[in-house]
Amino acid sequence: MQSSIHLNLGEQYILAAEDSPVQAKRLKRFLDTNNINCEICSNGDDAYEVALARKPIMIISDIIMPGMDGYEFCSKIKADPNLKDIPVILLTSLSDPLDIIKGLQAGADNFITKPYDEQYLLSRIYYLLANNEMRRIGTGDMVIEIMFQGLKYQINSDKKQILDLLLSVYEAAIHRNEDLIEAQLQLQHSNENLVSANQELEAFARTVSHDLRSPLSGVVGFATLLLSDGKNMDDVAKNYLQWILDSGYKMAQLIDDLLQYSKSGLAEISPESIDLSQMVLEIVSDLRMRSPERNVTVHVQEGIVVNADQNLIQVVLNNLLGNAWKYSGKVENAEISFGKVESEENTTFFIADNGAGFNMEKAEKLFSPFIRLHTNNEFQGTGVGLSTVKRIIEKHNGSIWAESEQGKGAIFYFTIGV
Repeated sequence: MQSSIHLNLGEQYILAAEDSPVQAKRLKRFLDTNNINCEICSNGDDAYEVALARKPIMIISDIIMPGMDGYEFCSKIKADPNLKDIPVILLTSLSDPLDIIKGLQAGADNFITKPYDEQYLLSRIYYLLANNEMRRIGTGDMVIEIMFQGLKYQINSDKKQILDLLLSVYEAAIHRNEDLIEAQLQLQHSNENLVSANQELEAFARTVSHDLRSPLSGVVGFATLLLSDGKNMDDVAKNYLQWILDSGYKMAQLIDDLLQYSKSGLAEISPESIDLSQMVLEIVSDLRMRSPERNVTVHVQEGIVVNADQNLIQVVLNNLLGNAWKYSGKVENAEISFGKVESEENTTFFIADNGAGFNMEKAEKLFSPFIRLHTNNEFQGTGVGLSTVKRIIEKHNGSIWAESEQGKGAIFYFTIGV
């Protein structure tokens, strides 16, 4: 790229057609800075009238303009015997391969892609003006027929003009490809940094969780001993010890959930055939043993089999069924259902309950770690379970979402794509 190019046009000027006020000011400032006389029009019709009244030494035109677009404007210039030798640069995004054919048909001399580098534009102006005399010798009356995308097009530009335009397209494509490669390398570097950061965060979570277990076990253990041997202890002291124990159990649950969440990010998928219906029945049986005082009606659709990682899907169902069990705990006639819905695209599994439900306006936060839609006074929890579930489902190339209404229960849907 030439770093500095000096043009001495005297009283001659460059005509530009640009409908964007911002781009027009930028182009004028650029031309003025390089001591190039110019006139800027906001559309092709006005620019054509200016060219007829006073012939410019070059035309720079945007393609997309109101009224007469850049292709039509260029065609009219090239069709006029007094104007046809004026070099025309079209400013384009080159988003459609047909742009090149339209440019050739219109007789354009160069394509420059937006956003353009000003030094590159200056070099193109210099090149076209320096070679303008050579182009006048070309065979402009020769018609070339080409086939493109099954259609026939006629090109009547001279050979050098066609070569110049195609080379400008090729050069633009090279620059764009270099930009894409650079962007790809930056994205790859960012992804590598993100993966590394995630691995360090998960390793930190595992280490912290492990290191917290030992002192916490001591706190809970000794508090239990004191409470069990509290003959000489008043009720206030016993309440304090019970509070310590309850807090210790909550902390232990949070550590377990945090460990499970960190492991879910690194777990490898080992798919196998799983009887989901049987797995649900076993989890429900365990929930009943933990809460024998509760009378919950559970409906399980039989014979639901899926190909997935057994250990990870166990975590998913434990969390979803555990939530359904917990949030229906204050309902007199609690019901929980598990089943599937078939469609042409996929199979969707669901777990429904008639419990507390939640506000759908906050549904986007549902699967974020450590965010809860209910307070601990309403329902105990850590806010990590559903985040773990989402990770596992996504590892199975599936998706998970929920529908709910406060006081009317919730339904969690998920798909498995493995």
